[in-house]
Amino acid sequence: MTATPRSDALFERSRRRFPGGVNSPVRAFGAVGGTPRFVARADGAHVFDADGHRYLDLVGSWGPMLLGHRHPAVERALAEALREGTSFGAPTARELELADRVVDRYPAVDRLRFTSSGTEATMSALRVARGATGRQQVLKFAGGYHGHADGLLVAAGSGAVTTGVPSSAGVPEAVAALTLVAPYGDAVALGRVFEQHGDDIAAVIVEPVAGNMGVVEPSAAFLRALRELTAAHGALLVVDEVMTGFRLARGGAIERYGLDADLVCWGKVLGGGLPVGAYGGRAAAMDHVSPLGRVYQAGTLSGNPLAMAAGAATLDAIDATPDLYGALERSGARLADGLRRAADAAGVPVVVNQVGSMLTVFFASAPVTDLASASRSDTAAFARWFHALLEHGVWWPPSQFEAAFLSVALDDDLVDVVLQAAAAAFGEVARAGAPD
Repeated sequence: MTATPRSDALFERSRRRFPGGVNSPVRAFGAVGGTPRFVARADGAHVFDADGHRYLDLVGSWGPMLLGHRHPAVERALAEALREGTSFGAPTARELELADRVVDRYPAVDRLRFTSSGTEATMSALRVARGATGRQQVLKFAGGYHGHADGLLVAAGSGAVTTGVPSSAGVPEAVAALTLVAPYGDAVALGRVFEQHGDDIAAVIVEPVAGNMGVVEPSAAFLRALRELTAAHGALLVVDEVMTGFRLARGGAIERYGLDADLVCWGKVLGGGLPVGAYGGRAAAMDHVSPLGRVYQAGTLSGNPLAMAAGAATLDAIDATPDLYGALERSGARLADGLRRAADAAGVPVVVNQVGSMLTVFFASAPVTDLASASRSDTAAFARWFHALLEHGVWWPPSQFEAAFLSVALDDDLVDVVLQAAAAAFGEVARAGAPD
């Protein structure tokens, strides 16, 4: 086992200062056990922990680092913006410059509003939907994660749909009850929801590719039903592209799947590694937002000039990189295929779901198409695999139910290194599961 005395000491100190020793729960390694590595720096396709160990990075700061760490164009843009100041609390040209780049990629979006996080974006978009429709209920899907706003921290019941029950302490039942939950990817169940509640639903919010039950790609029929049913019942369709925006295509999942959304939410890649979120859509919906309309939303650091500079530089660098999305698609497919073959050679049953530069290795023997099938994964086997990967120098998300992310910095030679490490890790899982 690789010694990590510096990370161990930092974690011990952190547990006295932060709940669980971290500032976001999954970082604590609670799902896999052991002590989390404290990251000291990153560069390109690698992160380096506080003890000096180097890892190939498949976390990518949970999605933003599409270009890899410390991309020169992003660093130059940040240095220039920093010379001008860090925050003004006033309109800036940088806000408009990034907004123009977003609208260029999402031509159905008339207006948008910047926030400081994806949670703020989704929370605000749903408030707009309620303000625009005069309705109170929203519908989300089991296993879909849209940030930690109270009304979205609910879990599905045993039926096709239920009023929400809180999945976090501190969420009032009365708030959670305004959220309906249906199975992800099930167009028939979705139709039943609208038969029962259609006149009361302000919005449906959906990840166009699920990433927080692990990567799950929905069917075309499900995506089509989303648009048809919301339009027929006067509800708004809110597409949560915080994870998929600018990652799965230049215009995100909206472009990739030909979706027609009323409101779109963004984050992660949009900020180039800095805290940012945004929501936007057609003028008919967005003009309900204050100061034009009566839907209030504000933020001291919204449109922060450093985040705007990093985001604009990131989107420009994406456009300047020939065949960026084609290359990521090929790398993702190559990695997914290699992982399947390595697991098969070791006799370890896995399902690898991959969409572009996002993928999840489920330790499961049947297809993973929704939260229920994802939940049947062998989390103990995943934990063994995760730690074996760390020992072989690969930084993978520390949870069975998270997406791994590729960057353009992870070239074919580095994909081969990941596959070699994964093969060795699958071998260790197989040996641990073999009878004495």
